Amino acid sequence: MDAAEAADGEAAEDKARELMRSEQEANRAIEQYSDMVRRLCMIHLKNYHDTQDIFQTVFLKYVLSSVVFESQAHEKAWFIRVTINACKDLLKDFFHTRIVAIDEVEECPYTLSQDNKSVLEAVQSLPPKYRNIVYLHYYEGYTAPEIGKILGKNVNTIYTCLTRSRKLLREKLGGDIDE
Repeated sequence: MDAAEAADGEAAEDKARELMRSEQEANRAIEQYSDMVRRLCMIHLKNYHDTQDIFQTVFLKYVLSSVVFESQAHEKAWFIRVTINACKDLLKDFFHTRIVAIDEVEECPYTLSQDNKSVLEAVQSLPPKYRNIVYLHYYEGYTAPEIGKILGKNVNTIYTCLTRSRKLLREKLGGDIDE
């Protein structure tokens, strides 16, 4: 390698570093969004190890992303969208569809109360189009119009999905579901 090639390589590395987010930005984002990303992953993947993989993927995409966020809400919506897409990509992966999850063989490291476990299982058993909406509404506190923007769906579709998911959850859990 001659001096010109070395200089070009260093210039490319410098440019790549400029496009990446700082360590402080990454640490702040991890502190702020890690719980939400993990919860979204567990709802979709139902597997601790896949959740860890997607968690790393999402934050790596954040560090390498050059997106300029208009607000904190825009940044949070970006994390939600990237997490959901990464989970969907993993679930569509050929290898993933042909294996038995390790969680089916050994116990999950998390312990939940029986009430929380039955609610989580009921939410996880919902079709994916309802699961995302229920999570965003009840766990993250988004309104139907906000969910519509995040998922790119009509607000009336969101209301319909919430109504149908409540009905399904009522049937699975029995009784009334609090609003």
